Amino acid sequence: MSAEQQPQVSEAQIAVHWREEEYYQPPEAFIAQANAADPAILERFAEEHFPECFTEYANLLDWDAGWHTTLDTSNPPFWKWFVGGRLNACYNCVDRHLATSRNKAALIWVPEPETEDTKAVTYQELYRRVNEFAALLRDFAGLQTGDRVTFHLPMVPELPVAMLACARLGVIHSEVFGGFSGAACGDRIADSGSRILVTMDGYYRNGDLVDHKTKADEALDRAAALGQRVDKVLVWRRHPGQYASKSPMVDGRDFFVDELLADYRGRLVEPVSMPAEAPLFLMYTSGTTGRPKGCQHSTGGYLAYVAGTSKYYQDIHPTDTYWCAADIGWITGHSYIVYGPLALGTTSVMYEGVPTYPDPGRPWRIAERLGVTIFHTAPTTIRMLRKLGPDEPGKYHYRFKHMTTVGEPIEPEVWRWYHDTVGKGTAVIVDTWWQTENGGFLGATLPALQPMKPGSCGPGVLGVYPVIYDENGDVVEAGSGRAGNICIRNPWPGIFQTVWGQPDRFVQIYYERYCRDKDSTDWHDWPYFAGDGAVQAADGYFRILGRVDDVINVAGHRLGTKELESASLTVPEIAEAAAVPVIDELRGRAVEMYVALKPGLAPSDDIARKVTAAIEHEIGKIARPANVWIVPDMPKTRSGKIMRRVIAGISNFTDVGDVSTLANPEIVDDIRHHIQAAKLARGQVPRELTAQEAEEIKAFGHTE
Repeated sequence: MSAEQQPQVSEAQIAVHWREEEYYQPPEAFIAQANAADPAILERFAEEHFPECFTEYANLLDWDAGWHTTLDTSNPPFWKWFVGGRLNACYNCVDRHLATSRNKAALIWVPEPETEDTKAVTYQELYRRVNEFAALLRDFAGLQTGDRVTFHLPMVPELPVAMLACARLGVIHSEVFGGFSGAACGDRIADSGSRILVTMDGYYRNGDLVDHKTKADEALDRAAALGQRVDKVLVWRRHPGQYASKSPMVDGRDFFVDELLADYRGRLVEPVSMPAEAPLFLMYTSGTTGRPKGCQHSTGGYLAYVAGTSKYYQDIHPTDTYWCAADIGWITGHSYIVYGPLALGTTSVMYEGVPTYPDPGRPWRIAERLGVTIFHTAPTTIRMLRKLGPDEPGKYHYRFKHMTTVGEPIEPEVWRWYHDTVGKGTAVIVDTWWQTENGGFLGATLPALQPMKPGSCGPGVLGVYPVIYDENGDVVEAGSGRAGNICIRNPWPGIFQTVWGQPDRFVQIYYERYCRDKDSTDWHDWPYFAGDGAVQAADGYFRILGRVDDVINVAGHRLGTKELESASLTVPEIAEAAAVPVIDELRGRAVEMYVALKPGLAPSDDIARKVTAAIEHEIGKIARPANVWIVPDMPKTRSGKIMRRVIAGISNFTDVGDVSTLANPEIVDDIRHHIQAAKLARGQVPRELTAQEAEEIKAFGHTE
């Protein structure tokens, strides 16, 4: 990397300034009933007991055959957990609960329209539905153990039914978030080699019945262009017997699931006994290149890890009514709506729609009516509810014992509203840090044993040993006030196995940076690089500062800059594109696009609208930019690299740093004047950034 491409401030040199927050202690009533109330659990998971400590998590499951090796490190960093063991994930989440809990609700599904009835799906009913759909997938769709199938499903009970049916067969499922576009779905179909797409005709969002099936046609076109043919499209109907889409059903390709199921009523499918290291599912996440990363998660290690963390960190008991208000299209929903809670035999709530529909009291009405005891959501949702209905929680007589926050760091002020107003001062908060790649929580407080601290996720979780390294691989000591790259020194059962079809990329992104000896089979030589900046207080608690790569976290959704820019470049008029983050009060971060036009073209609102439409088409509405700025040229290094940190500084009204090494430094003032004047006119001047936010913007784009 040449000197002109070096970041002005490396993320490991950032001095972090913030007020140390006070501790909040868990209520005595919570401690008295907690699953992890005995401090001896901390000793059992201490490093000297690794990796055998994780047998405690594995023993929460039913195994068809025991394992002979807890952790196999013979082919690093492709770790294998519970080798020799065999089990079935569906059996563990459904069948084994029938003897004691067949009539208990496994899922409670709340439709968005309040006029529609809430539906409880008992464990017995879930068993029946999963078996019937598994028989259909095997006998009609021709799926066999090891095949991949793509789902593009919204938040409806059919999604966990389909996931568990695949798990029953040993078929690898790949769910694409329902809000993603058909093109994004097609990319993932092609990458995973899926021959079957399972989708839905429509679903409710903000009061509208959204046409979802149209995306299937786009998805198949995109997959075909990438060389992957889809044989069958299985379409669930939001209202059986009615069709909510204008997209025609293609004869011989598209089939209504409710019609097909008539042939599979009462069918039972024996769960396939799978090796612990067999893949359970793929979950795609944004990378810094255009190609999404298919994170491949195992069966035994993953299921053990989400069961253990659900029990001890979310304090889930079989008697709880637990509501994770995330989307199953993300890893949080896989781990902490479906697999973790159902493995423990609890009741898991699913909500179809928007948390503020028809008003910001909706979540608290649901919680009151269903008797929810554990609530789990993202800071974006908390910010939105605090803004739109700050006093709403006080109007309802629900009582949470526990609340989780997930997906991005939460600001201390927002944390306090969550604790005092939503939790009514009597609920514990577990602020979690982890990623799609990790399977389950990495940083969090054990709620009965470790005090809460606003803005900090806490220490490493049981059996996970984090460290902060600087650029040279030296440890950044706790309490130093310096930030660096947070890494995990050891493997853990929830870690993904590889990037699907890209093992070299897996090693390069997550392990190469701090690997001490590529020939070593000792796990100590292979720290996991998470790609997040962090600082550790003297008490051992971590505060996560955000991405150190070119990924923008919008409302907890990771969006790769390369994906955003590639989508923009599909607009014929666009010559160059750059995506940057802007601080956003509700979503944490939002995207702004800078684009330069091909020679001879004049800027227009129409071109800007085309860029927005292209991003929505290629990725989805969640990626819609806050602004599209058409500029005469991009600030560039002499080697032609776009300097994103400069335009990120302009968008956020912060210092752009040293521009003397740019090939075209004169363009910076021109862009600054143009953009900031426009933002002033639109009333979009951001508040003054914190020191931490300013350093994040300054360091953005440093991976170039």
